[in-house]
Amino acid sequence: MKEILQILKTWKFWKELIIMTVGMAVAAASVYYFLMPSKLVVGSITGLSIVIGNVLNAAGIGIKVSHVIVVINAILLVLAWLLIGKEFGAKTVYTALILGPLVDLWEKVLPIETLLEPGQTSLMNDPWFDLLCFVLILSASQTILFHINASTGGLDILAKIVNKYMHIDLGTSVSIAGALICCTAFAINPFRLVVIGLIGTWINGLALDYFTAGINRRKRVCIISSQHERLRKYIIEELERGCSLYNVTGGYNGHQNVEIQALLTQDEFANLMDYMKTNDIHGFITAGNVSEIYGDWNQKKHKKKKIA
Repeated sequence: MKEILQILKTWKFWKELIIMTVGMAVAAASVYYFLMPSKLVVGSITGLSIVIGNVLNAAGIGIKVSHVIVVINAILLVLAWLLIGKEFGAKTVYTALILGPLVDLWEKVLPIETLLEPGQTSLMNDPWFDLLCFVLILSASQTILFHINASTGGLDILAKIVNKYMHIDLGTSVSIAGALICCTAFAINPFRLVVIGLIGTWINGLALDYFTAGINRRKRVCIISSQHERLRKYIIEELERGCSLYNVTGGYNGHQNVEIQALLTQDEFANLMDYMKTNDIHGFITAGNVSEIYGDWNQKKHKKKKIA
């Protein structure tokens, strides 16, 4: 209990809670304004919920899609706890369970009927534009959540279960699960709309990879300079990043020198270049983009704060 209270007192907890809530509110908006009116079924738990909701409504059992979302996510969360284990974090539990209520909230705050013109059946009145808007907005939301080690739940849970027990690559698991969900749309949609949904599932994966790579992009900086010691101190003490030193030999003149390598954010790289320019430090510099980093990158040590 004491540990939980300590976590609740931290700014990190409340900041991430706000980010998760806003991120899921954006995702709920994309579902309510673009996915539901067009009746497109993209490979997601939301898409499956739309199918189930329409089938039940056609059978005379009135139920909201948002309620189906909550029920399916709740079932998946229980399965994840039993089949995957306690590694499944509270963040995913929170984001998965608030999606349905947030869809209802958008319906009350700004009903889509007030945005439609006479004759319109959906916000963009074209399934391809509805699909594109939904995928881009949802992918941006997913990227924000993944950046703070959270997720939207649903399909991610299903993919992890398939990955663990069928030993299929996680990325392939997501594609397979998404495609299977899209195929359930044959119960309510014509062939053309099902194909659009399958394409949307594929585009969603591409867009998510693109946004994730962009938000995680870092600079791998390599500098050969006679003033490498000054650069080392600046990177470690001012930028608070690690670096590596390598002895190198010039192939043209055979001179011995030191190459310093570091992984920096875009802003840190700009600060380093400004520092070299201001202090008249010359060197041979190369820089390339890195989108994936494993290790202690996220454990940035704020030495000055600790000392204080």
